Amino acid sequence: MSAGLTRRELLRLACIGSAAAAVAPVETATAAVHSEKPQAAPGAVGMLYDATVCTGCKACMAACNQVNELPADSAGSGGLYHAPLDLNSKTKNIIKLYQAPNAGKWSFVKRQCMHCLDPACVSGCPFEALSKDPEKGVVRWDGSRCIGCRYCEIACPFQIPKFEWDKWNPRIVKCEFCITQRLEKGEQPGCTGACPTGAVIFGKRDALLAEAKRRIAASPGKYFENRVYGEKDAGGTQVFYLAAVPFKDLGLPELGTDSIPYYATKVNAKLYKWLSGPLVLYGILALAVNRNWKHHRHEQEQHEAKGGLPEQL
Repeated sequence: MSAGLTRRELLRLACIGSAAAAVAPVETATAAVHSEKPQAAPGAVGMLYDATVCTGCKACMAACNQVNELPADSAGSGGLYHAPLDLNSKTKNIIKLYQAPNAGKWSFVKRQCMHCLDPACVSGCPFEALSKDPEKGVVRWDGSRCIGCRYCEIACPFQIPKFEWDKWNPRIVKCEFCITQRLEKGEQPGCTGACPTGAVIFGKRDALLAEAKRRIAASPGKYFENRVYGEKDAGGTQVFYLAAVPFKDLGLPELGTDSIPYYATKVNAKLYKWLSGPLVLYGILALAVNRNWKHHRHEQEQHEAKGGLPEQL
């Protein structure tokens, strides 16, 4: 404490500082953290999945489980072999089949973590158990920080993170590009290494995007909307898709081009600017309490008019 500053003055300054922090526009801080159009790290890696090349052999699924030492999920095979019905705590990567009703169109689709440039799961995690690798851009999970709140599951627009409900010390399970098992050893992820047709390939994000655009230019009209899903969707991802059918039919939602955390914090900033949101909520609650109190007093007065004062306990 500086000389001449009394306890009363220190308390006053602390109160002013706290109030200023509380009412300062939230968007000032959040805008610096979440950009509307986030940029990929220079060394960002990724995957390109071309649904028109995939044969549905599911070699990528077996390789994923082998590299990540995950048990087989035989829910879809009656206990005979690895055949999960969807992504779950035993399945980080799955090939699914889409069949259009009455149209005869079909397509395989590979589902896994999209490794968003600005991930909503990372933004939603209260203890930074999920983080984005600053060099490669991989979204990683740290079990020493996780409290199992599952906010990441709620925040993810692609519904990717899964929780180990059957474990006493559960983990969050999602694709991490095999960063520990493969990337740090200079190898590619298990799924891309096992794909026999090259339907899914691994590399630098900018190189994969260029390859996707080259395929579109080489075959006009082959791919849906002649565009790459993930280039700008949800602010951009590090997993790209090419498909001949609408992306939403493959379970890839239409999310716009803004970063999801940027959009969420923008809404919060408007809601809490100058504490307007909490004040409005407080006002509504106060009106409700006051109305109920008046109603209660009216009933009491009517009861007393008929039978006198109520008996005291």
